[in-house]
Amino acid sequence: MDSKPLIAAALFLASCASAPDPIDEPARIVEPDENSRAALRATLHEALGVSVTVSDAALTDSSLLVIENQPPATMENPVPQGRIMDLPIQFRLVRNGDDCILINRQDEKRYLLRDTRCVPE
Repeated sequence: MDSKPLIAAALFLASCASAPDPIDEPARIVEPDENSRAALRATLHEALGVSVTVSDAALTDSSLLVIENQPPATMENPVPQGRIMDLPIQFRLVRNGDDCILINRQDEKRYLLRDTRCVPE
């Protein structure tokens, strides 16, 4: 019996089993358009539970997005001012394989950023 096919199959399976998983690479958004900006706003809404306003250039120059906490408006104080002592919320954009993933740095929860093209920083 010829053992060459068995050896080839074993080598193939060993190479598949030892192939490393894609790793997270800090990334930035390239060629942003209305779809990618809408995807970012929707993902942030999902992550935070509230709508946030972000620049059209968010995550195009850096992989880090910092969102400052704002005090909620009330009837007595419709435009609240003052210092918020909570740490700002930080997200890191990474590329993993072909996916752009937004990671909440507080809890490390990951959110797939759809309709978005990103490249490693």
